[in-house]
Amino acid sequence: LKQEEEKLLEKIANMTKEEAKKELIKRVEEEYRQELAQKFKKQLEELEKEAEKEAQKILATTIQRLATSYVLDSTVSVVDLPNNEMKGRIIGREGRNIRAFEMATGVDLIIDDTPEAVVISCFDPVRREIARIALERLIADGRIHPARIEEVVEKVKKEVEEDIINTGEQTCLELGILDIHPEIKKLIGRLKFRTSYGQNILEHSKEVAYIAELLASELGLDVEKCKRAAFLHDVGKAIDHEEGGSHALIGAEILKKYGESEDICDMVAAHHDERPHKSIESIIVQVADALSAARPGARRESIDVYIKRLQKLESIAVDGVSLTINETFSDRFRLTIIPHTFNNTIFKYYKIHQKVNIETDLFAKYIYNMLKREKKDES
Repeated sequence: LKQEEEKLLEKIANMTKEEAKKELIKRVEEEYRQELAQKFKKQLEELEKEAEKEAQKILATTIQRLATSYVLDSTVSVVDLPNNEMKGRIIGREGRNIRAFEMATGVDLIIDDTPEAVVISCFDPVRREIARIALERLIADGRIHPARIEEVVEKVKKEVEEDIINTGEQTCLELGILDIHPEIKKLIGRLKFRTSYGQNILEHSKEVAYIAELLASELGLDVEKCKRAAFLHDVGKAIDHEEGGSHALIGAEILKKYGESEDICDMVAAHHDERPHKSIESIIVQVADALSAARPGARRESIDVYIKRLQKLESIAVDGVSLTINETFSDRFRLTIIPHTFNNTIFKYYKIHQKVNIETDLFAKYIYNMLKREKKDES
């Protein structure tokens, strides 16, 4: 009876028992495949959301733990003088003192009408630091003549060189990176005097190393490799003013010369995308560098960008006092201060090179433009 029923069903369905079985399995598989695909897609979306949250958490934790502040230096050094008479003594008879000083230090000494101050200008931050210390000592000593200038400059050069070596060794010790060639340590020490957009490069390198270490640890990558490459990523900036070219590529060549591994050299060369990344660790170094540079307060705006922004304003506030911008130049701006304002504010107590708080009020300008448009529409 069962066989007869099966034959009848096969006749009605126009297919055999085996064909019906295969068709049923096929339909079940398709239904489950669609259901599984939907579930997989949903799980993937949830995983992506969780991964994004986790990545944000890692980055936020890293930045929070390393939110340090830097002492910002400018590209020139200003030396204060006890009085304006000291300018004549620095220049010397027929300019012999200033010529001797510039020849011994390799810097340009700018003496203009700025009261009680001279400016030291030089692309090499180490030379500029040597010149600053030497000039301050000469001023304090009072004996300023070519022979004395050479003596003081040579002494300061030795002291700064020792400071560079000690800084390099202490920084490597602080980070726990010990097997570094002495010449690389010297370059690390030189970064103490180098800045980029106001950010001290040695402090930046240390911070990038710590960020890379934390990121690599969180992501299960090679922590020591990331930390080492991150610490050395800007070593080329110690001499890029001498060599010319990209500091990333210069740094990679220097590291290769003094025995660093091929992986470390590749990671350093790739941190500005001038060479392709060869590992996840290489990308971590680039990310750590970007995080250190981009965090609030790390870098200051370049003067030309700031001046361009000021040109769009009519007034600013200096230490809370609203003033009119009289004129803007490529590297500075001029304000109008009436006698009443000068005599009844703290301006009369200001000294040359004193730091002030500058505020810009765009809100008032927006209101003015809005009212101007409304008035135009009414007419």
